[in-house]
Amino acid sequence: MKRSTGFLACDSLSSLALKLVQSRQHLVFPLVYRLIRLALTLPVATASVERVFSAMNIIKTDLRNKMGDDWLNDLMVCFVEREIFAEISDKEIMVHFHALKNRRGHLPPEPRVHYAIMS
Repeated sequence: MKRSTGFLACDSLSSLALKLVQSRQHLVFPLVYRLIRLALTLPVATASVERVFSAMNIIKTDLRNKMGDDWLNDLMVCFVEREIFAEISDKEIMVHFHALKNRRGHLPPEPRVHYAIMS
């Protein structure tokens, strides 16, 4: 690998990993390839973990300290992925929740809208 001219053009870890796979050298040097893959995923994993812990500090207050893990997980998903949840209307959520199982209460009927004809 030291004498191969194809690897001389590698200027980053990602290009080195790509060249290892293209030349099938990742099968010869599996530990080197694994180390490169770990080094490439570390910055992404660290940033996302920091983002989640920051969100957890916002959500988990003293009042919510005794909540269950499932409830905390649901709140965390809603908080971290708030851009996705902002696109879902409240009406869609209510209809989906109502369809899960029979409830004692029912959703209010659709309001009738009357348009006045202006002349």
